[in-house]
Amino acid sequence: MSQAIKPQEMTYEQARAELIQVVQALESGSQSLEEALAQWERGQQLAARCQEWLDQAKARIEAASPEAKPAQDSPEPANQAI
Repeated sequence: MSQAIKPQEMTYEQARAELIQVVQALESGSQSLEEALAQWERGQQLAARCQEWLDQAKARIEAASPEAKPAQDSPEPANQAI
């Protein structure tokens, strides 16, 4: 696993790929407790970075999609009985 790159400097794809490796290593149970704790901490950092990327992507989509925005400028039509 590449711990030379800080999670803050990673692309989504890089962080996700390393996170998958961390999870697989933890699931294997082949490391010492200290190694597992270090990997878990790294995994937390990577997961947080992935979430940042996803939150940013969601914000960009919402900003670019008029239908995703709540209608604040136009009043709601009144329900009129016929």
